[in-house]
Order: sequence, then C-alpha cells, then structure tokens
Amino acid sequence: MAHDYMTRFHAAQGTVRAFAISSRETVETARLAHDTYPVITALLGRTLSAAAMMGWMMKDPKDLITLQLQGDGPAKGVTVTADSHGHVKGFCRVSDVELPAKKNGHLDVGGAIGRGNLTVTKDIGLKMPYSGTVPLVSGEVAEDLTYYFAASEQTPSSVALGVLVDTDFSVKCAGGFIIQLMPGTQEKTIEVIENNIKTLPSVTEMLSGGMYPEDMIEKVLHSLSPVEEEAHSVSFSCDCSRKRVLDAILTLPKKDIFEMITENKPLTVNCSFCGTDYTFETDELKAEITK
Repeated sequence: MAHDYMTRFHAAQGTVRAFAISSRETVETARLAHDTYPVITALLGRTLSAAAMMGWMMKDPKDLITLQLQGDGPAKGVTVTADSHGHVKGFCRVSDVELPAKKNGHLDVGGAIGRGNLTVTKDIGLKMPYSGTVPLVSGEVAEDLTYYFAASEQTPSSVALGVLVDTDFSVKCAGGFIIQLMPGTQEKTIEVIENNIKTLPSVTEMLSGGMYPEDMIEKVLHSLSPVEEEAHSVSFSCDCSRKRVLDAILTLPKKDIFEMITENKPLTVNCSFCGTDYTFETDELKAEITK
C-alpha cells in the first residue's frame, strides 16, 4: 500500500489550479485513535483529506488551518487542523454514531452532522486568525466546502471527497480533489471541466479501482494539458506532548491545582486530537507548582 500523499497541478495557462490526495493511512490512523463508527470515519476522513489539501494552499511554513463542522445531528461536530507540511489531525465530538444507509447505499454523513455551520479558520501569524463561517449546504463536507470557497473566498471551486469503509470498519480507501478557477479562466475551459466532472466516477470508485491522485486530476482536467507542479506526503500527526499538557495544567488557577493535589489522585488528561492519555501524579504537580 502506497503511503499517503497529495499532488498539485495547474492548467489552462495557470488559470486553473488543482489538488488531489490519497489519504487511506491518515484516515485509518484517525479511526483507530478515536474508535469511530463507519459514518463518523467517513465524516472525519473527508474533513481530514480536505484540510490537508487546504493546508498545503497556505504560504508560510507556520500557517495553520482549522475546519469545523458543527450541526444538530447526532455527530454534533468535527474539528480538523492541518499545517502547510501535510500534517493533519482531528476528532469528532461523538464517535459511535450509527445511522441507516442512504437510498443509494452510501453512508449518511449529512444526516450525522445535521443542519449547522462550517467554519474555516486560518492562523497566518496575525494577531487575530482569519475566520469565515457559512451554513452547511448538505453536511456531506465536499458540497459545503464548494460553497465556502465561493461565498467566503470568491474562488469558484469543485470539491470531491470520499471514504470507503470496509466490512470490518477499517478504511479501504480515502481521498479527494479540489479544482479552483483563478481570475481570467475562459468560458470554454470551465465548460470542459464541468463536462469532465459530469462523467466522473466517485472518488472512492476511482481510488479503489487503482487510480492515484495524478490520475484523478488527469480525468478532471482531461484535454486541458494539466501540468504537475509538486507532490507532498500526508500523515495524521499530533503535536501534543507531556510537557505541553503539563504547561496547560499550570495555566489553571493555583487554587484549582491545589484542589487536585489534596484529592491525592493521579490526574489524567486526554488529548482530543489523537486520544493519547497523559497521567500526572500528585507529587509531580506539587513539585511543579512550588517551583
């Protein structure tokens, strides 16, 4: 099994840019970390794939992007953060949602998240991160991001995402693509892309059929002579550590920390993003607070 990676192309004299990703290992790592049921694996996996590509669009190595879908469905919400290096992490607020499949047999991701909002936050080193919020169109993630790009970034885009879950709940394949029209795109170019997309198999059909990210782009931009610029590895990667968690604990009011110490029980803190537990004995907390 090839390692996860994404690729970037341009076409039509640079007026079209395209990203595609294969992310099976990344999504499977997230599934195992959070013990997600299939519909949540699909929700989280689609968001992870999109965030990785959007993170790569960022210019500075320190830039971060966060996608949050919040809704009134049983999943409640999903949060995913990515950097510009292909590192992505995320979690769903409820991991054990079960829903009947849709009429077409697909997982009901939209039903899991329900009605709500998509918020995209970009931390690009300014005092306040840039944030844009749009209502969810369907909760299926790809359509919601297509709407976000048009409404918040004024960039006409086509987003397709997919996660295929096996009978044992493991991830069979995952990935997607983002096509964006830059200023000056000709009408005939737009027509070609629209017609190519109409006849396109689903992302999971293409990936499970043996296609790679490059093949997906070649199909979407067929007859537009797409040029590959670069490929980049992708992985589920959390930057939490024992020290960072301890530093966070030490920002609490001292009286709260003393209360924890007087209970004389070890304190266990769980990282929402990767599920790692960090346990601190009372003696360790006492030593830290009296430094």
